Amino acid sequence: MSFSVNTNAGALIALQNLSTTQSQLQTTQNRINTGLKVSSAKDNAAIFGIAQNQRATSQALNSVISSLQRGQSTVDVALSAGNSVSDLLLQMKEKALAASDSTLDSNSRSALNDEFKSLRDQIDKVVNNAVFNGANMIKSSGTTIQALANADATSVITVATQDLSLGGTV
Repeated sequence: MSFSVNTNAGALIALQNLSTTQSQLQTTQNRINTGLKVSSAKDNAAIFGIAQNQRATSQALNSVISSLQRGQSTVDVALSAGNSVSDLLLQMKEKALAASDSTLDSNSRSALNDEFKSLRDQIDKVVNNAVFNGANMIKSSGTTIQALANADATSVITVATQDLSLGGTV
């Protein structure tokens, strides 16, 4: 007495359950592989369209973040150089005040003048070396920075240059 799979009701139900389980396992495996609940338009066209739109917005915002980070880094370099220039100017003021002492001899006054000129030259070096990503925001005719402020690039954040270079005769 042999039973055929085609005529055995229990075997047909088991085969049907096995097929359903296999289909669900394949769906789960696809979700694991792609990381997406709906990985193609044939799974659910409406949800897939919404998800694609959200992915595009997310990638656009990543571009905005990158633009803002580049702008921030450029401004950070300019701020650091500005602080250095400020410190050098304070030292120059100190040297100029010390040189105004009428009791100094000519050698001391000459030494203070040499230090003053050295500090002035350092300002020039600081200003010329304050470059990030090809932009220098603190030299004469420096670069104004613009960073994207939204995902559709209709708004930007602008940071204007400030000329901290030496003026007049050197």
